[in-house]
Amino acid sequence: MLEVLTGTGLAASAGLNAYIPLLTLGLLARYTDLIDLPSGWTWLGNGWVIVILAVLLAVEMVADKVPVVDHINDVVQTVVRPTAGGLAFGAGSSSETVTVSDPGSFFSTHQWVPVATGVVLAFGVHLLKSAARPVVNATTAGFGAPVASTAEDATSVIVSLVAVILPVLVLVFLLALVFFVFWFVRRRSERRREREAARAAGFRV
Repeated sequence: MLEVLTGTGLAASAGLNAYIPLLTLGLLARYTDLIDLPSGWTWLGNGWVIVILAVLLAVEMVADKVPVVDHINDVVQTVVRPTAGGLAFGAGSSSETVTVSDPGSFFSTHQWVPVATGVVLAFGVHLLKSAARPVVNATTAGFGAPVASTAEDATSVIVSLVAVILPVLVLVFLLALVFFVFWFVRRRSERRREREAARAAGFRV
């Protein structure tokens, strides 16, 4: 159960930022005893992999804080974030998945399930983030982009660490995410009704 919560937290974190959970796993595995990656995932702790992830993270963090560029980045990340979510869930739940030695057994023994689960979770969070960002940019004339991006990065870091150290707390994040989705959908519906009402009033005038 705890392994599933760890994988869930890491996958959700990847939906906000593809590289933070992978980099977190790599650093913790290489420099601490907090996590022991299964044999198929030890490459995450490789020095070169950590450097590459750090560079990609730096690029992502800059691009995500510039209005318009952040939208282009979200389009590109539509593939990257779910992929990272699958990798993070697979590694975090201690499952031999992507790098198994026998590709046939990867499917016959259902080892693909953790990866697929992580992809779905990360993709869902990514869609929510991508839908919320244009609203933030429009209502703040673009000034809210760096603030929102920084908050997302911080959340990704916190959730990644919590997923490894105190996975039970991932449930709190999931509940908060459900609440945010409900609020966001309701708020968009209200704004749509307000625009329609204003448009109708303009026609009457």
